[in-house]
Amino acid sequence: MRRAAVDGLRILRGFTPEEMSAIVADSMELVLRPLVYAESSDLVEHHRSRGEPVYIVSATLQEIVQAIADDLGFDGALGTVCEVENGVYTGRALRALHAEGKAACIRELGYELAESSAYSDSHTDLPFLEAVGHPVAVNPDRALRRIAADRGWPVLEFGRRAA
Repeated sequence: MRRAAVDGLRILRGFTPEEMSAIVADSMELVLRPLVYAESSDLVEHHRSRGEPVYIVSATLQEIVQAIADDLGFDGALGTVCEVENGVYTGRALRALHAEGKAACIRELGYELAESSAYSDSHTDLPFLEAVGHPVAVNPDRALRRIAADRGWPVLEFGRRAA
């Protein structure tokens, strides 16, 4: 796991999952919803109209991505799962969704990935994007923009905030 991600998990040490859920719930309206692009909501509706399940897959803590998925009406969420001992987070990851971790996690869902789409903004998600038949770069970093151009992947630019 990347060093910054490991350090980020340490901050959870001592919190309970219930406390984290309360923080996320309190933050949803003012902090999390304003980060959602309107275009991503349009994409969700597009996939749902075709009967396709829609998941958030993120290196962010599972409790956070699950709350976002629930709020936005997604079918599910896959995020980093942290160890809990004696009712509190230890700061260690049990499932870290970085790079190949994301790809491995979506393979476990059991969907036909050759027919699936994945969206990302970072070159660090390359294994995740390569795991599906329809990878799409969204507001990509420089490296992912280059990779998408080389491979003929669509590149989308989102700019309108949903909130």
